[in-house]
Amino acid sequence: MPRVVSIFFPDLPTDRIRRADPAIPVEEAIAVIWKSGSKRWVSAADPAARKAGVHVGMPAAKAQALLQGLRMIDADAAADAAALDRITMWALSQYSPIVAVDAPDGIVMDTEGADHLQGGEERMLTSIANRFRAKGLTTRVAIADTWGAAHACARAINRETVVVPSGETIRAVERLPISLLRLPEKIVGDLRTLGFRTIGELLATPRAPLALRFGPEVGRRLDQMFGRVCEPIDPIRSPELVEVSRSFAEPIGAAETINKYVGRLVVQLVAELQRKGLGVRRTDLIVEKVDGARQAIRAGTAKPVRDVAWLTKLFRDRTEKIEPGFGIEKLTLVAVMSEPLEEKQKASSLVDDEEADITPLIDVFGNRGQRVFRVAPVASDVPERSVQRIAAVGDEVTEGWVHQWRRPVRLFARPDPIEAIALLPDHPPASITWRGKRHRVKRADGPERVFGEWWKRDSELEAVRDYFVVENEIGERYWIFRSGDGIDPETGSHKWFMHGIFG
Repeated sequence: MPRVVSIFFPDLPTDRIRRADPAIPVEEAIAVIWKSGSKRWVSAADPAARKAGVHVGMPAAKAQALLQGLRMIDADAAADAAALDRITMWALSQYSPIVAVDAPDGIVMDTEGADHLQGGEERMLTSIANRFRAKGLTTRVAIADTWGAAHACARAINRETVVVPSGETIRAVERLPISLLRLPEKIVGDLRTLGFRTIGELLATPRAPLALRFGPEVGRRLDQMFGRVCEPIDPIRSPELVEVSRSFAEPIGAAETINKYVGRLVVQLVAELQRKGLGVRRTDLIVEKVDGARQAIRAGTAKPVRDVAWLTKLFRDRTEKIEPGFGIEKLTLVAVMSEPLEEKQKASSLVDDEEADITPLIDVFGNRGQRVFRVAPVASDVPERSVQRIAAVGDEVTEGWVHQWRRPVRLFARPDPIEAIALLPDHPPASITWRGKRHRVKRADGPERVFGEWWKRDSELEAVRDYFVVENEIGERYWIFRSGDGIDPETGSHKWFMHGIFG
């Protein structure tokens, strides 16, 4: 069953301001000021301002008197909304086919179709939070069975990530304030006047008196939060996206019928892409059902394509995941990520033979949720920084290694601690003990000294490593190093590590 992720941006206005003006010092506090007539008050404050006592709703004059040097910037709701739209469009291209704005300070997405996110929900949420943090955005990310529950938990629980186990919505939200039910402010105020404080108290109250006084809105929000009523997520769209759709007077459900219409939509989409000179990299099939629920399938390609047969095959291989329920009333095909694509002449018998194209195989693996990439060299003496992952299909990397010493076939992601018996500072070990097994060193070569990259990290200003190639009694060859120069403790701990194995 698909789950819902809510991403809350508690500092969206101040984060947007910092992104727009990187010259603002990190230590400088920012407050966003809202105006109404002659009144001015704080509508948002960054962590530095909040730490000093500035809070939302505080009069601007009081905030300025409280914190000298406070940077006060007029609120711009339109700019905040535009920034949220851009964030949502980016998330649509990266995470899921179904992503929408959860105004005014968040986005919501259906996890179905995000096949490339593996490793469990906690890892997925942590990855999302880390990527937004890298972009300078503070987030709280929650996943739950429903939009309402995820929305409430992301805003109420003061943690970066929150996972509400499937089927435990009531326990997760019953003590949360009624303001998180997404009800109009007037209704929330009237409910508080009557003594209601938490969602659990509302849930335990008979529905009829609430409906008589407040109308159906309270009951509808409760039903949506606990999954009794479907709350479909309407995916964000922009004029730049190429989109084709087909509605049905009579709902469809048979696999053959679905495949037939998907094939026709692919033909229409490719024709529109060709007219615009584009090729598609990521395509979403949105399935809208009679009961209002939506289901999505995402197909990606390693390079821009306009091949009708191949795109049709990518979707037909996965349409078996579609659950039509009571019937499908609309199919939509959207080119979420497209790039310029020029027509190229194919090889013929009069020119060079056509090179084998492995991108279809890459596409197959990629659409199964497996990450496909190439490894390319990086100009760095530090071994673990000397390689990088690049796109499986792309331009050739001309940069290469400039090493006088051989490198092992297998390089560990993290050096493995070992014990070594060696004379300092320049002698190779006489023996090493790795993972409980002792190896007597018969031959050795080194040391090769590698210096830290002080321009990247201050801690590497004096750091060095001395690498040795050692061979044991049965011919196994290892790449080991000592942290430090063997004399000065400022250069390293003088501990030994295994870093690679030669073939």
